[in-house]
Amino acid sequence: MSEKNKMGLFERFSNAATRFTGSSPAFITAVAIVVIWAVSGPIFNYSQTWQLVINTGTTIITFLMVFLIQKAQNKDGKAIQLKLNELIAAHEKASNRMVDIEDLTEEELDQLHQFYVTLSILAKKENNIHRSHSIDTAKKRHKQKLQHLNEINPNKGTNA
Repeated sequence: MSEKNKMGLFERFSNAATRFTGSSPAFITAVAIVVIWAVSGPIFNYSQTWQLVINTGTTIITFLMVFLIQKAQNKDGKAIQLKLNELIAAHEKASNRMVDIEDLTEEELDQLHQFYVTLSILAKKENNIHRSHSIDTAKKRHKQKLQHLNEINPNKGTNA
C-alpha cells in the first residue's frame, strides 16, 4: 500500500492546504483579493455590504486557518519529539527519563529546568569554553562512540 493510500482524505487535504497557505502564491492571492476589494470600494459606495464582504471572508478564513495551523503544529511537534526521543535513546549517557517529559506536571518540569539552570551556572563559572568544547574533546567523544558501536555490533566495522 502506498503512502498516499495510507493517509486519509483530510490528512492529504490538510497537508496540501498547509503547503499552499505558506507559499508565495497564496500570499500574493490574499494581497490581490484585498487590493481588488479596496479598489471596488468607490464602485459600491463603501457600503456596509461592501465592508461585510471582506469582514465575513476574513473571519471565515481565519477561523478555518486556526484549525489548520494547529494541526500542522501538532504534527510538527510530534515529529520533533520523536526525533529528540531518538537522540536521547541513542546516546548511552543520556537519561531515558527525559523521553516522555512532556507528560510531566508543570512543577516537575520546573524542577528539571532548575537542574539545567544550575548546570549552566556551573559551566559559566569555569570561564574556559575550551575545557568542555575543545577539538580534543570532540575527537575523544567520537572515538568513544565508535568504540561503543563496535562493542554493540562488532560486524559493522568502524564507520559511524
